[in-house]
Amino acid sequence: MLLAVPNVSEGRHTERLEAIERAFHPAAFLDLHVDADHGRAVFSLAAEQGELAKALLSGAREVVARVNLTEHEGLHPHVGALDVMPLVYLGEDRRGAACAEALTAAAMIGDELDLPVFLYGELATKPEQRERAFLREGGWRALAGRIESGELAPDYGPARVHPTAGALLATARPPLIAFNLDLETDDVELAKRIARSLREADGGLTGVRALGLYLPDRGRAQVSTNVHDYTITPLKAVVETVRAQANIAEAELVGLAPEAAFNDFPGDVPMRGFSPERHLIENALRTVR
Repeated sequence: MLLAVPNVSEGRHTERLEAIERAFHPAAFLDLHVDADHGRAVFSLAAEQGELAKALLSGAREVVARVNLTEHEGLHPHVGALDVMPLVYLGEDRRGAACAEALTAAAMIGDELDLPVFLYGELATKPEQRERAFLREGGWRALAGRIESGELAPDYGPARVHPTAGALLATARPPLIAFNLDLETDDVELAKRIARSLREADGGLTGVRALGLYLPDRGRAQVSTNVHDYTITPLKAVVETVRAQANIAEAELVGLAPEAAFNDFPGDVPMRGFSPERHLIENALRTVR
């Protein structure tokens, strides 16, 4: 059993997301996190090796048909309608299978859907392409120019962006925790300063990427983070760093996380829509075995 967490650049049209969810069959559907402000939907899926790549191709076909980047609304950085496609392994014994399935899915999507696919993270074929931020710099239109100039070349698919679906970033990785903290303020500059204090690249916490955003639908500022290794930087450390600088209204988990990621999590921080049965990987997987 392997996990996949395809991220789609759509956060407002329910009927599109329902059609995409159905298209990911035969993968088991575990969770869908939708955020209109971010303009993003995160699907959590599970399937056996060999079946998951086929399911991702089927879902990608529906995304390309239904999501048009020229009409996109949302704050989250992106370069594709199906923006990122990580396959997740829970232990080193599953790493090889996840990498093989990610490469298979990437090759099929590139070839069959005329979509350029870049490998990032541990599958990156160039050191500078390990970070998504490098590939996303300037957005999907800038990526089109970088491909046209010869600066970048996709690993699969055509050497041009798709006119409405952009490009796809694919990898295999251990669990990454996408974790947001809404502040009790609409001060986006404060959120940006806090994000800077968290980011590993700016001398903050190990393995943390962070952005400061304003969420119009909620009327709040948000610190949006990715925690790449919760065993080194627990979520508790992220919370403590943020609330040393601002009051926290609530926290939010995007997708699923291992149970251990919540060890010693502060009990006085409310979790928006969180259900241990649905959102802890170990519990979610029990429903499909």
